[in-house]
Amino acid sequence: MYRIKQEDVIILSSFLGLLTNISINNTYFENLSSDTQHVIKNISNKLTAPSSVRLPSIQQSFLPHLIQDTDALRPAYLLSKGRKDVSIVLGIPSVKRIKQSYLISTLDNLLTNMNEEEQNETLIVVFIAETDFEYVQLVAKEIEIRFSHYVACGLIEILSPSPSYYPSWKNLKKTLNDPVERVKWRSKQNLDFAYMMAYSQSKGTFYVQLEDDILAKTGFITIIKNFALEKTVKKIPWFVLDFCQLGFIGKLFKSTDLSYLITYFQMFYNDQPVDWLLEHLIYTKICNWDKAMKACKAEKSKLWVHYKPSLFQHIGTTSSLKGKIQKLKDKQFGKINNFYPHSNLAAYVKTNIATYKSYTLEKAYKGDKTGNFEHPSDILDSNTTVEVAPLFSKNMTQNGGKNSDNFIVIGRFNKFGIAEGTIDKNIGLIKELRLHIHVDSENWIILSEVMIVGTQR
Repeated sequence: MYRIKQEDVIILSSFLGLLTNISINNTYFENLSSDTQHVIKNISNKLTAPSSVRLPSIQQSFLPHLIQDTDALRPAYLLSKGRKDVSIVLGIPSVKRIKQSYLISTLDNLLTNMNEEEQNETLIVVFIAETDFEYVQLVAKEIEIRFSHYVACGLIEILSPSPSYYPSWKNLKKTLNDPVERVKWRSKQNLDFAYMMAYSQSKGTFYVQLEDDILAKTGFITIIKNFALEKTVKKIPWFVLDFCQLGFIGKLFKSTDLSYLITYFQMFYNDQPVDWLLEHLIYTKICNWDKAMKACKAEKSKLWVHYKPSLFQHIGTTSSLKGKIQKLKDKQFGKINNFYPHSNLAAYVKTNIATYKSYTLEKAYKGDKTGNFEHPSDILDSNTTVEVAPLFSKNMTQNGGKNSDNFIVIGRFNKFGIAEGTIDKNIGLIKELRLHIHVDSENWIILSEVMIVGTQR
């Protein structure tokens, strides 16, 4: 009994000694039973070893600059009403383009092709991937003005990253024999996608990656949702549902799977373009390298499911990469119906603007021929006024004045190509409506459709 107690005391002393760096006399240790010696050695190993294995974090290994700034992952700009628990999140990254911006046109097209029910179960995240805060504010304000209702109800959210989110581009390695500017462009795109996905991950069930220069088909939200739910209910394994054959447009993921993409993009952001990284990730998840590539492609098609016909089309030609012209089109998208039937009042139509091919003003007025969505900057701007001529000249009064040829200005187009105005009831009947372009335009003008609604008397 005495020996057992003595061993207990020595074990306790050994334990305390390890904690206080006090060594135990070897004589006592050698006199202990082999089992007791084993216990002491085991305790010693536990105390002198690290408390746990530490796995390297993404920040430590691949983005160490993020550790230096605690606000690096905090958005520099965020406009949000806190909408969450939606069915589908649409992620739209947007960067500054030198010649032409398609963002407003893209948002307008997406919203036009969603009904109210679809809008209520959707969140559109616009990620302005720029560090020039004045530019970010300018674009955000433009979206707020143009889509005030959708921003107010929370359907549209806008954010931009902190400048410290990005690493020093000077430290990038030149890969794939690409020019330095291209390496920077695709490296930044990888980090942009990772940031946007991380922000959106907790907000909805599914996430769809889009771009800021696309068109969508009517009812695309319902089609996407039903297709995804069908695969899920049938318990068919999938990783990406593809609704467009081009690049990263129209790729849908389960929000719970976004962590794979976020991590992968951060790890290899300097090495490969983002669409190639998606390919590599799928191959890593599914391919047996002991088998032929044909077998690998067959397995890949099970995780990467294509929906036909395509729901999205790429319309931009001016790439965000300086000097790059992008003319790719998804042939499976088909022709989009951008004409809405209408019946105008009988009228004599004329213009002194040169007509391109068969796209005449008469056909736009009658509805025989209309333009397209692929040229968002070909619009009337603030240099164009809307004017009317009263049937009786005695009624020539209207705030805004009249022209020398007896036309009254009732409105002016804004930068979105929209003109609004009211006509004083004292003007009476109108014999002529005119769009007056006061200066030469830098862009073409597309009059896609003319619709006149008259008051029934």
